[in-house]
Amino acid sequence: MESPLTPRRRRGVELLDDPAFDAGLRLRSLADVGRANALFGGTRAVLAELDIALASSPARSATLLDVGTGLGDIPRRAVKMARGRGVTLHAAGVELAEALARGARGFDFPVACADARALPFASGSFDYVTCSQLLHHFEGEPALALLRELHRVARRLVIVSELRRSWFAAAGIWLASYPLRFHPVSRHDGVVSVFRGFRRGELRDLVRAAVARDAEVRDRFGFRTTAAWIPSEAV
Repeated sequence: MESPLTPRRRRGVELLDDPAFDAGLRLRSLADVGRANALFGGTRAVLAELDIALASSPARSATLLDVGTGLGDIPRRAVKMARGRGVTLHAAGVELAEALARGARGFDFPVACADARALPFASGSFDYVTCSQLLHHFEGEPALALLRELHRVARRLVIVSELRRSWFAAAGIWLASYPLRFHPVSRHDGVVSVFRGFRRGELRDLVRAAVARDAEVRDRFGFRTTAAWIPSEAV
């Protein structure tokens, strides 16, 4: 049974989901998202899971695909973190919006412009596949298709990070958006994203339904929840 502090999951409408949305404003809003991730735990949640994986692997070189990379803030931080562990991480990204793909390409790693539900890569192409705050944009079969594609192209580990649904999280992003001077679109979509977010059991069940794997699901700082799983027994 849900706690009174947990709102029911609702679909809502994020303005940036409209493919016809103004490209310049999309870039501005995604920059706000990148700042929010850096300040409130979104980036940290993904890196924490990736760090566990890197620490347990003897490999000194690895590949990473970040699906729904936005402006590429997570791959950039991941490469730097891996370097600190003596690992050369070769990063790539996928972004549906061409304007964002162009923006992320300025950070010295390739970014494909493609649909996350039909990734243009062979199976097992990347050691690690990450996906942060993208899953909540999908419902039903499209959400399952996204998880299956992440699973398909990964060799060692899939990491999905999502917002953890909570009244506190929704109020927090709304209030913080004013001193941080977020665009009104970022403020609106941020709150809607929280209400689309997942609790631990919901995320675990969705992964199991999509790929028949029991993910390691953890609540993390900043009202984030991560699910990590090994895509193949042969790793």
